[in-house]
Amino acid sequence: MTGATTDLTWATVRELGRRLRAGETTPTELARRCLERLDRVARPYNAVVTLTPERALREARLAEAELAAGHDRGPLHGIPYGAKDLLATANIPTSWGAAPYRDQVFPTDAAVIERLHGAGAVLVAKLAMIELAGGMGYRTADASFSGPALNAWDREAFSGGSSSGSAVAVALGAVPFAIGSETSGSIVAPAAYCGVSGLRPTYGRVSRRGAMALSWTMDKLGPICRTADDCGLVLAAIAGPDPEDPTASARPYRYEPTRLEGTWRIGVVSGALDEAEPEVAASFERSLALLRDLGQVGDVALPEYPYVEVGRTILQAEGASAFEELIASGRLTELQAPEDRTGGYGAAAISAVDYLRAQRIRGRICRDLDRLLERYDALVLPTSPNVAPSLDEVPRLAARRRRRPIGSAVNVAGLPGISIPNGVGRLGRPTALELVGRAWSENRILGLANALQERTDWHARHPDE
Repeated sequence: MTGATTDLTWATVRELGRRLRAGETTPTELARRCLERLDRVARPYNAVVTLTPERALREARLAEAELAAGHDRGPLHGIPYGAKDLLATANIPTSWGAAPYRDQVFPTDAAVIERLHGAGAVLVAKLAMIELAGGMGYRTADASFSGPALNAWDREAFSGGSSSGSAVAVALGAVPFAIGSETSGSIVAPAAYCGVSGLRPTYGRVSRRGAMALSWTMDKLGPICRTADDCGLVLAAIAGPDPEDPTASARPYRYEPTRLEGTWRIGVVSGALDEAEPEVAASFERSLALLRDLGQVGDVALPEYPYVEVGRTILQAEGASAFEELIASGRLTELQAPEDRTGGYGAAAISAVDYLRAQRIRGRICRDLDRLLERYDALVLPTSPNVAPSLDEVPRLAARRRRRPIGSAVNVAGLPGISIPNGVGRLGRPTALELVGRAWSENRILGLANALQERTDWHARHPDE
């Protein structure tokens, strides 16, 4: 592990923007550097599906000309990025991580890609993911036709799913930010395992037009970056209404992180350290000491609900509907993970009664969690009770992770959360902290995450090459 460096490879989005405007580098240079590093460094970790050099250099040259002419589109202008390969990109393959779709091409960009283009960002790669975003119930690290996305800190470890390539590429310094998706932990978990920052926005904050659907009422798109501050900059570019996505909220979003020195109200989720590895618990206790310097910290219990069962029922039923044609075709047999080849059939058997019962309970969950969060600026817990598992440990730990109520609770309720690195665990693998907020309170949790990152340097550390 190394400390902070001024190398462009590890610079934040904000720092790269400053250097671009100071004439210390150019969008074209940054794009070429990222393309080279993606190919040389990230590809051996199975983080890359498709490089996009022609589009990248075209967008970079445009950004260069605009900035030189004084036309500044904002903080992302000229900044390279990668996108999880479930986001449609015009005339570039979008594989959804799955062999049956590896040659799939769409004629237009997803809404998020459109908005990043409008902000002047430069697409350099489509990044690896768990096949079908884990919708068929994977339990192995190699559940993708591109192979297991290896952890940037330890090639023997899993990088997490399903936004695996996005987290690995950022952790390796191959891109300054990437877009991931989360239905049930798929942004925060890989961010935690890879020692980077990952933001899960409120459900509906970001349009999902042009994104692969797994669960229409739970899918969310969000950024994976080096810092919480960078996550805010990216969210500001991609958030907002979309007349072509009726679930996208009309609420405006502007990145203005809350600063409440000395007045933060922070709830520690009861049972947060249940089954936590000793090093994870130690990192969490250190973080709590910092949080006590920032405000009032107290224990809080979640309302009693069958969170895991509700989340699983909704996700599986909606996933079976989303992939009804694939399941009926028999092409599940082409998927990589053995359990994925059969998982869709059981999900398709979920009854309408069970689905509707889960949705009714969900309404109560949303109501009661909102009432709880009225009293807090953020809830806090370890993002994962364990550091990144070794590749052969994934089947055992996957089942345990899916029994964790808080992960299901926040996704069922569509609540925003951010994972930030907060230490080192066994075998030198990162530990992480998650901050969860009330719906639409991204700026509060970003403000608290920024305050923590101003007091620590875990986000500035990176793997040795």
